[in-house]
Amino acid sequence: MFSSVRQLDRILRGEATSFDAIRENRFDIPVLGISLVLTILGMIYGACMGTFSLTAHGSKEGMQIFATTVKVPALFLLTLVVTFPSLYVFNSLFGSRLRLMTTLRLMIGSLAVAMAVLSSIGPIVAFFSVSSTSYAFMVILNVVVFALSGFLGLGFLLQTLHRLTIAELPAPPPLPAPPVVENVEGEDPAPQGSAWGSAIALPDHRRVSAGVWLIFRVWVIVFGLVGSQMAWVLRPFIGSPGKDFAWFRPSGGSFFEAVWGHLLRLFGA
Repeated sequence: MFSSVRQLDRILRGEATSFDAIRENRFDIPVLGISLVLTILGMIYGACMGTFSLTAHGSKEGMQIFATTVKVPALFLLTLVVTFPSLYVFNSLFGSRLRLMTTLRLMIGSLAVAMAVLSSIGPIVAFFSVSSTSYAFMVILNVVVFALSGFLGLGFLLQTLHRLTIAELPAPPPLPAPPVVENVEGEDPAPQGSAWGSAIALPDHRRVSAGVWLIFRVWVIVFGLVGSQMAWVLRPFIGSPGKDFAWFRPSGGSFFEAVWGHLLRLFGA
């Protein structure tokens, strides 16, 4: 477990997707270990998200916080299971050379980044849960948080795809030397940072290729649509005031209709 947490730290810092790691076939994100870590991170956010149900303005159902703790990691993992076959096929059709396991590691790494961001914002969501009286506001807040974490996870996906493409080139140009801190009071100068920057930063001056952009757009559309609908299928996550606890709500409507309705109620329309 501790080793998997360290691997997550390497992913967030960009060390797991550095040029050297990719060129030397060390893009070895442990699928099972990172899946366990992102599950725990999702459970942390789920507990924070379900806190609103315990307040006077929530559903007042204690089981809702337990259900949300289970549903948040399930949302991401089930979306990955449903979309992975099509994502891999599209990836192959559009000319990418990523193998099956490399593609899976890339997706798991992206989810890990998203879940790390999500869990880090969890305490803020819990704070608003106990201090807000608006159910519509809490719904929109959680949608925004999910969107932000997904955006950063997709940023990791795009830049890692770009780096993997560069690594396939026969002779990439040498990377610039990292900056050096000036010698202070006789101390030895030490290099700072990495030439490849963070996990979501452009590695160098080369722009993302058209092929990578095409694959990325397809993945965003497929994963985004399936993820949104999966969230609708697994609802409720917060617990509607005045409604009894239920693991799942009856079918009907859509995720986008519900979000639009809460936006209208939030602004008094």
